[in-house]
This record gives sequence, structure tokens and C-alpha cells, in this order.
Amino acid sequence: MTAGNSGDIGAQIQAENALAGTLKSLFALAENYPDLKANTSFLQLQNTLGEIEENLSNARRYYNALVRDNNTAVEAFPTNLIANQFNFGKFNFFEIENDAERDNPVVQF
Repeated sequence: MTAGNSGDIGAQIQAENALAGTLKSLFALAENYPDLKANTSFLQLQNTLGEIEENLSNARRYYNALVRDNNTAVEAFPTNLIANQFNFGKFNFFEIENDAERDNPVVQF
């Protein structure tokens, strides 16, 4: 998937939503197979997914902080003069539209 390299925030949001949907399916599958919960590989997957979700959450917060700072600088004097001269513009925040997906999921097995 090239969403991470394209710089298109919309594509990245779609990719993250697709990942969240896939993970929900995986967790539903795990509920049907209790032996899977005891598998060491699955437990490692669970821990890794928790770390990845935490890293994604931190990256979203960092990105949104940079967007906020950029958008403020583009509008504030005197930096707005330079921004206008070089056609620097505002960026969109990384927002998740679905409220249920906005919070970090609690993964329980």
C-alpha cells in the first residue's frame, strides 16, 4: 500500500480505517476459537498490535500539532507574508470520522 509514501492524508485515513476493520474481523475470529487466545504467536501479535496502535496514536497527535503550528504561522503576521509569497498553505488535520474508531481500542483476549 502506498498511502504512507504518497503524502495524501485522505489516503492514509482510508488505509487506517481499512486496517481497523480488518483487525476487528481478526478479533471476532479469535472469540470463536478460544485455543487461539492461548497461542504464544497470537499473544505476541496482540502485544505488537497494542504497540502499533500506541505509535499510531502518538503519530496522529504529533502530526496534528505540526498542522496546528503550520496553520497558525500561515495566518499570523509576519510569517503570513512569506507564506503568501511562496504559496504555503494550510494543511488538513488527521481526523477519524467514526467516533467509535477515534479512541484507541482496548484489545482483550
